[in-house]
Amino acid sequence: MIDHSGGRGGRRVDYGRTYVVRPKGRHLATIVWLHGLGDSGASWSQLLDSLPLPNIKWICPTAATRPVAAFGGFPCTAWFDVEDTSVDGRDDIEGLDASAAHIANLLSSEPSDVKLGIGGFSMGAAVALHSAACYAHGKFTNGIPYPITISAVIGLSGWLPCSRTLRGKTESSHIAARRAASLPILLSHGRVDDVVTYRDGERSAEILRSSGFPYLYFKSYNGLGHYTIPEEMDDVCKWLSARLSLDRSR
Repeated sequence: MIDHSGGRGGRRVDYGRTYVVRPKGRHLATIVWLHGLGDSGASWSQLLDSLPLPNIKWICPTAATRPVAAFGGFPCTAWFDVEDTSVDGRDDIEGLDASAAHIANLLSSEPSDVKLGIGGFSMGAAVALHSAACYAHGKFTNGIPYPITISAVIGLSGWLPCSRTLRGKTESSHIAARRAASLPILLSHGRVDDVVTYRDGERSAEILRSSGFPYLYFKSYNGLGHYTIPEEMDDVCKWLSARLSLDRSR
């Protein structure tokens, strides 16, 4: 177990309910899926349960309720504190690390022959990308070792936190560079997103590529705002099936 109780000032973080969608076929992969600001794991678990991916177990945790600077300190479910949802925003490193550790904990007890992935929407996507950076670097920002191996990362309508320090982390060691180079990442973004701008989604992809994550596919959707559509989820299914070599047998 990793201690993931370190919220702001060492305060304990109490996460909400975790929803699990069991695989309908042979269990080949487990993916933690992270909701956006103010949401819960419940809504995403229902959507993920409906996807034609019988070999995936989905774990949909609910974030802790905390004061959020973007809402003037009003409390809601959030993976970390955020002022503005952009690549240039101030990063709540402690909150990001705590949530990334919580996710790693959720995945650490999965069977050794099962591939592990992390995905998310909006703020959840930001934590998924932070987890990708921690995995490549081999440790969280606070120096604690990152304990699991990730085989796929998905970010929908999100942004890349801690973008200024990413390149230094991946260039710091051969192992980090190798891990970053071989990690498949899917980013998708709506062109009319009015919450996390399309430009921030695009810049996130550009920064990841230039920081040593070339195995990245960026997909844009005309007319899509800050939500998901069936076409986007179809593309997620196809990408996951290909990247994780999931068989089609039920």
